[in-house]
Amino acid sequence: MNDLAGFPPRAFDKADPSPDPLFYRQPRLVTHIDDEAIAAVTELYRRFLPAGGTVLDLMSSWVSHLPHDIAYARIVGHGMNADELAANPRLDERFVSDLNADPVLSLPDAHFDAACMCVSVQYLQRPIEVFREVARVLRPGAPFVVTFSNRCFPTKAVAIWQALTGPDQQQLVALYMQRAGFGSIDASEVVPDHGDPIWAVIGYADGAETG
Repeated sequence: MNDLAGFPPRAFDKADPSPDPLFYRQPRLVTHIDDEAIAAVTELYRRFLPAGGTVLDLMSSWVSHLPHDIAYARIVGHGMNADELAANPRLDERFVSDLNADPVLSLPDAHFDAACMCVSVQYLQRPIEVFREVARVLRPGAPFVVTFSNRCFPTKAVAIWQALTGPDQQQLVALYMQRAGFGSIDASEVVPDHGDPIWAVIGYADGAETG
Protein backbone atom coordinates (compact mmCIF):
# COMPACT_ATOMS: atom_id res chain seq x y z
CA MET A 1 0.00 0.00 0.00
CA ASN A 2 1.29 3.46 -0.93
CA ASP A 3 0.12 5.63 1.94
CA LEU A 4 1.06 8.84 0.12
CA ALA A 5 -0.44 8.05 -3.28
CA GLY A 6 -1.94 11.18 -4.80
CA PHE A 7 0.10 13.61 -2.72
CA PRO A 8 2.62 15.92 -4.43
CA PRO A 9 6.17 14.52 -4.39
CA ARG A 10 7.45 17.00 -1.77
CA ALA A 11 4.24 17.41 0.20
CA PHE A 12 5.84 16.30 3.46
CA ASP A 13 9.13 18.16 3.13
CA LYS A 14 10.10 20.79 5.70
CA ALA A 15 11.98 24.05 5.31
CA ASP A 16 14.34 22.86 8.04
CA PRO A 17 15.39 19.29 7.16
CA SER A 18 17.69 18.88 10.17
CA PRO A 19 16.82 16.06 12.61
CA ASP A 20 13.84 17.00 14.76
CA PRO A 21 15.52 16.07 18.07
CA LEU A 22 17.91 18.98 17.52
CA PHE A 23 15.02 21.43 17.24
CA TYR A 24 13.20 20.08 20.31
CA ARG A 25 16.20 19.50 22.59
CA GLN A 26 15.55 22.75 24.50
CA PRO A 27 12.38 22.56 26.62
CA ARG A 28 9.66 25.06 25.77
CA LEU A 29 7.44 25.47 28.84
CA VAL A 30 4.93 27.68 27.05
CA THR A 31 1.45 27.19 25.64
CA HIS A 32 1.01 27.40 21.88
CA ILE A 33 -2.65 28.50 21.82
CA ASP A 34 -4.53 31.09 23.88
CA ASP A 35 -6.73 30.50 26.93
CA GLU A 36 -9.98 30.37 24.95
CA ALA A 37 -8.57 27.76 22.59
CA ILE A 38 -7.19 25.72 25.49
CA ALA A 39 -10.62 25.79 27.15
CA ALA A 40 -12.19 24.60 23.89
CA VAL A 41 -9.76 21.69 23.63
CA THR A 42 -10.46 20.78 27.25
CA GLU A 43 -14.20 20.70 26.58
CA LEU A 44 -13.67 18.43 23.58
CA TYR A 45 -11.65 16.10 25.79
CA ARG A 46 -14.42 16.19 28.39
CA ARG A 47 -16.87 15.05 25.72
CA PHE A 48 -14.82 12.43 23.94
CA LEU A 49 -12.22 10.99 26.34
CA PRO A 50 -13.95 8.52 28.69
CA ALA A 51 -13.59 9.16 32.41
CA GLY A 52 -11.74 6.33 34.10
CA GLY A 53 -10.16 5.27 30.81
CA THR A 54 -6.56 4.78 29.74
CA VAL A 55 -5.47 7.69 27.53
CA LEU A 56 -2.57 8.12 25.11
CA ASP A 57 -1.46 11.76 24.79
CA LEU A 58 0.64 11.91 21.62
CA MET A 59 3.14 14.67 20.86
CA SER A 60 2.53 16.03 24.33
CA SER A 61 4.42 18.56 26.39
CA TRP A 62 4.38 20.01 29.91
CA VAL A 63 0.58 20.42 29.81
CA SER A 64 -2.09 18.14 28.38
CA HIS A 65 -5.24 20.34 28.55
CA LEU A 66 -7.21 17.46 30.10
CA PRO A 67 -10.14 18.38 32.39
CA HIS A 68 -8.84 18.76 35.93
CA ASP A 69 -12.05 17.41 37.44
CA ILE A 70 -12.02 14.12 35.54
CA ALA A 71 -9.91 11.17 36.67
CA TYR A 72 -8.42 8.77 34.17
CA ALA A 73 -7.06 5.33 35.01
CA ARG A 74 -3.72 6.06 33.35
CA ILE A 75 -2.34 8.71 31.02
CA VAL A 76 0.65 7.84 28.86
CA GLY A 77 2.41 10.82 27.30
CA HIS A 78 4.64 10.82 24.25
CA GLY A 79 6.77 13.77 23.22
CA MET A 80 10.09 15.02 21.90
CA ASN A 81 11.53 16.52 25.08
CA ALA A 82 11.97 14.57 28.31
CA ASP A 83 12.06 17.70 30.49
CA GLU A 84 8.73 18.92 29.12
CA LEU A 85 7.11 15.54 29.73
CA ALA A 86 8.59 15.35 33.24
CA ALA A 87 6.97 18.70 34.07
CA ASN A 88 3.50 17.43 33.08
CA PRO A 89 1.68 16.40 36.29
CA ARG A 90 -1.12 14.57 34.46
CA LEU A 91 1.14 11.93 32.95
CA ASP A 92 1.53 8.58 34.68
CA GLU A 93 4.03 7.32 32.09
CA ARG A 94 6.20 9.14 29.59
CA PHE A 95 8.31 8.25 26.59
CA VAL A 96 10.32 10.21 24.02
CA SER A 97 10.50 9.20 20.37
CA ASP A 98 10.85 10.84 16.98
CA LEU A 99 7.82 9.68 15.00
CA ASN A 100 9.18 11.19 11.80
CA ALA A 101 12.23 8.95 12.03
CA ASP A 102 10.34 5.89 13.30
CA PRO A 103 6.52 5.95 13.34
CA VAL A 104 6.19 2.76 15.40
CA LEU A 105 4.68 3.07 18.88
CA SER A 106 6.23 0.62 21.33
CA LEU A 107 2.87 0.00 22.95
CA PRO A 108 0.57 -3.05 23.11
CA ASP A 109 -2.34 -3.67 20.76
CA ALA A 110 -5.88 -2.59 21.75
CA HIS A 111 -4.66 -1.09 25.02
CA PHE A 112 -6.04 2.46 25.17
CA ASP A 113 -9.57 3.79 25.62
CA ALA A 114 -8.74 7.06 23.85
CA ALA A 115 -5.91 9.01 22.24
CA CYS A 116 -5.38 12.70 21.65
CA MET A 117 -2.97 14.93 19.74
CA CYS A 118 -3.07 18.69 20.26
CA VAL A 119 -1.57 21.29 17.87
CA SER A 120 1.09 18.90 16.58
CA VAL A 121 -0.28 17.02 13.58
CA GLN A 122 1.25 19.62 11.24
CA TYR A 123 4.74 18.33 12.00
CA LEU A 124 4.19 14.71 10.98
CA GLN A 125 6.05 13.61 7.84
CA ARG A 126 4.66 10.06 7.96
CA PRO A 127 1.19 10.84 9.31
CA ILE A 128 -0.66 7.83 7.95
CA GLU A 129 1.86 5.41 9.39
CA VAL A 130 1.60 7.16 12.77
CA PHE A 131 -2.21 7.18 12.65
CA ARG A 132 -2.22 3.48 11.73
CA GLU A 133 -0.16 2.83 14.86
CA VAL A 134 -2.66 4.84 16.91
CA ALA A 135 -5.50 2.74 15.52
CA ARG A 136 -3.58 -0.39 16.47
CA VAL A 137 -3.12 0.59 20.12
CA LEU A 138 -6.73 1.76 20.57
CA ARG A 139 -9.49 -0.55 21.73
CA PRO A 140 -12.40 -1.06 19.27
CA GLY A 141 -14.57 2.04 19.18
CA ALA A 142 -12.06 4.21 21.04
CA PRO A 143 -11.78 7.85 19.88
CA PHE A 144 -8.71 9.62 18.55
CA VAL A 145 -9.11 13.39 19.01
CA VAL A 146 -6.83 15.54 16.85
CA THR A 147 -6.98 19.30 17.38
CA PHE A 148 -5.04 22.08 15.70
CA SER A 149 -4.99 25.85 15.26
CA ASN A 150 -3.44 28.26 12.79
CA ARG A 151 -0.15 28.44 14.68
CA CYS A 152 2.97 26.41 14.00
CA PHE A 153 6.73 26.48 13.83
CA PRO A 154 6.89 27.25 10.10
CA THR A 155 10.30 25.69 9.53
CA LYS A 156 9.07 22.37 10.92
CA ALA A 157 5.49 22.17 9.61
CA VAL A 158 5.23 20.10 6.42
CA ALA A 159 4.73 21.84 3.10
CA ILE A 160 1.24 20.58 2.34
CA TRP A 161 0.00 21.79 5.72
CA GLN A 162 1.26 25.30 5.11
CA ALA A 163 -0.38 25.37 1.67
CA LEU A 164 -3.83 24.85 3.24
CA THR A 165 -6.11 26.66 5.71
CA GLY A 166 -8.25 25.35 8.56
CA PRO A 167 -11.19 23.62 6.83
CA ASP A 168 -8.93 22.07 4.18
CA GLN A 169 -6.48 21.03 6.90
CA GLN A 170 -9.43 19.30 8.59
CA GLN A 171 -10.09 17.34 5.44
CA LEU A 172 -6.39 16.47 5.21
CA VAL A 173 -6.41 15.06 8.75
CA ALA A 174 -9.61 13.16 7.96
CA LEU A 175 -7.84 11.67 4.92
CA TYR A 176 -4.94 10.59 7.14
CA MET A 177 -7.44 8.85 9.40
CA GLN A 178 -9.31 7.22 6.53
CA ARG A 179 -6.13 5.79 5.01
CA ALA A 180 -4.98 4.63 8.45
CA GLY A 181 -8.12 2.54 8.89
CA PHE A 182 -10.37 4.65 11.10
CA GLY A 183 -13.86 3.73 9.97
CA SER A 184 -15.90 6.56 11.48
CA ILE A 185 -14.55 10.10 11.25
CA ASP A 186 -16.09 13.40 12.37
CA ALA A 187 -14.47 16.54 10.98
CA SER A 188 -17.29 18.89 11.95
CA GLU A 189 -16.00 20.21 15.26
CA VAL A 190 -14.83 23.84 15.05
CA VAL A 191 -14.38 25.92 18.23
CA PRO A 192 -14.28 28.55 19.72
CA ASP A 193 -16.06 31.66 18.40
CA HIS A 194 -13.20 34.00 19.37
CA GLY A 195 -9.51 33.81 20.18
CA ASP A 196 -7.26 31.33 18.42
CA PRO A 197 -9.29 29.08 16.13
CA ILE A 198 -9.42 25.39 16.94
CA TRP A 199 -10.39 22.69 14.48
CA ALA A 200 -10.90 19.09 15.50
CA VAL A 201 -11.09 15.75 13.75
CA ILE A 202 -12.29 12.73 15.74
CA GLY A 203 -11.77 9.22 14.43
CA TYR A 204 -13.01 5.97 15.97
CA ALA A 205 -10.96 2.79 15.91
CA ASP A 206 -11.99 -0.31 13.99
CA GLY A 207 -14.89 1.30 12.14
CA ALA A 208 -17.10 1.69 15.19
CA GLU A 209 -20.06 4.00 14.87
CA THR A 210 -20.07 7.24 16.85
CA GLY A 211 -23.59 6.67 18.19
